[in-house]
Amino acid sequence: MASQDHLDKMKMRQDYRNLWHTNLMNTIGADPAYCCLAVWCAPCVSYLLRKRALYNDMSRYVCCAGYMPCSGRCGESRCPEFCLCTEVFLCFGNSVASTRFLLQDEFNIQTTQCDNCIIGFMFCLQQIACIFSIVAMIVGSDEISEASQLLSCLAEFVYCTVCACMQTQHKVEMDKRDGKFGPQPVMAVPPVQQMSRIDQPVPPIVGYTPQLPPPAYGQPYGYPPQGYPPAGYPPAGYPK
Repeated sequence: MASQDHLDKMKMRQDYRNLWHTNLMNTIGADPAYCCLAVWCAPCVSYLLRKRALYNDMSRYVCCAGYMPCSGRCGESRCPEFCLCTEVFLCFGNSVASTRFLLQDEFNIQTTQCDNCIIGFMFCLQQIACIFSIVAMIVGSDEISEASQLLSCLAEFVYCTVCACMQTQHKVEMDKRDGKFGPQPVMAVPPVQQMSRIDQPVPPIVGYTPQLPPPAYGQPYGYPPQGYPPAGYPPAGYPK
């Protein structure tokens, strides 16, 4: 039952209308410093992004954001910080994917064909490298063994690069959610103040004209509204 619900959710994501603020090809140009940080400190970045995706409310944390069979069964409510640390270090790939699904479901973001091709290429390369390693062990050929090692190194390089780009993509999207994009208020010289007269019922407006930042996703910034359900909790098919 839970697996069917997850499959239905994946099909539903194909009908989402919103797009990522930047695709995987352009994340390096969008925030190169953060992309480098995501390469060298990938688990730490995954921890910070998940916490930020939950609006810094760890009481809403569920293992793998409720998208895995183990979700809700790891004692997350007793020590969510420790459980999240365990997730990002032992199940790093799942932690990145879960944060991605969390943002997609919250803001109805679809994955572009370009992103799908990049992610699919990463998985295919890992499978090919694994097959070559198994063949090398069975045959015992030095040439096949060297080829398998080269493929494994290439697969690891692509995996680390794509994960770093995905995490940068998530960070940029949450910057958009939190209103960090858009024109900043421009300071201008205030108009000349006028003295109010007795025959004026309301004195003239003086000073700066208030400017509000443009809304993101059509909802207020910051913490989710009251009654906002925990992200992915309880997971489908499991008791509360």
